[in-house]
Amino acid sequence: MPSGSDNRGARSSAKSAKAIKAANKSSGGARKGGLPKQRQIPWLTIGAAVAVIALIALLAVNLVPKYQNKAEADKYAPSASNPDPSTSIEGVVKIDYPAALHVSSSQRVAYDQTPPFGGPHDATWATCTGVVYPNAIRTENAVHSLEHGAVWIAYNPDKVSDADRQALADRVDGKSYMLMSPYPGMDSPIAVQSWGHQLKVDSADDPRINQFVAALRLNNFGAYPEKGASCSTIPGAFDPDNPPAFDPTPPGPGAVSMDGKGLTPDTSESGAGAGAGLPMAPQPAPGS
Repeated sequence: MPSGSDNRGARSSAKSAKAIKAANKSSGGARKGGLPKQRQIPWLTIGAAVAVIALIALLAVNLVPKYQNKAEADKYAPSASNPDPSTSIEGVVKIDYPAALHVSSSQRVAYDQTPPFGGPHDATWATCTGVVYPNAIRTENAVHSLEHGAVWIAYNPDKVSDADRQALADRVDGKSYMLMSPYPGMDSPIAVQSWGHQLKVDSADDPRINQFVAALRLNNFGAYPEKGASCSTIPGAFDPDNPPAFDPTPPGPGAVSMDGKGLTPDTSESGAGAGAGLPMAPQPAPGS
């Protein structure tokens, strides 16, 4: 017959077994073989979440600044109540020039600005359908493009980095009524021109460049003379793949003055400008 001490030991063992069983239940039980269950880390889910977050961050970094720049530039869109928003852009130089004074392909003009942004010019305009010219082009042709409502971005190849040059090209490439070319010897790294307006800046990320373009490209409130004129190539007159070359030498005493004196009758024009008989290119919205 069991003694009292044996009964107490049996009861203690039973309590211990119950305690172990309860502990196993609270911890999710034991795996086969006596090892506790381990929680699996959802690496695929975590990886997918990280990828989505990275994509959102990448889009934000690339798109948000563009939307911000566009919104800022839109503030400078011309209107009947504000026909020339460039007057509020710091550093813009404005000069009134007579229009439709044309020189021949062999004549040069004694321009009063470098680069020029108005005055007598070649009877043929430089193609300004978003062309990025790799080499400097004849100044007199580029000035005519401004008369048609284009914006010309010129840069000094000795003062502009490759990154800045590419950033400028991205603004121009394929965009109607814009052109870009190097301009050797310029006193600033970058100069932006429209007819009668100029802005010189040191860096391609200067926000005033976008403001200038928004204010003056195809500004139909009097900012350029030849409304509706084309920027397309004139077949047989100007080849954008082989344009007339830039002449870095001084114009010389025989150059046409800024007031147009010295022009022969057949190179002076008071109407719509050379190419007026050509089909006019469709006019895109200024913000396009």
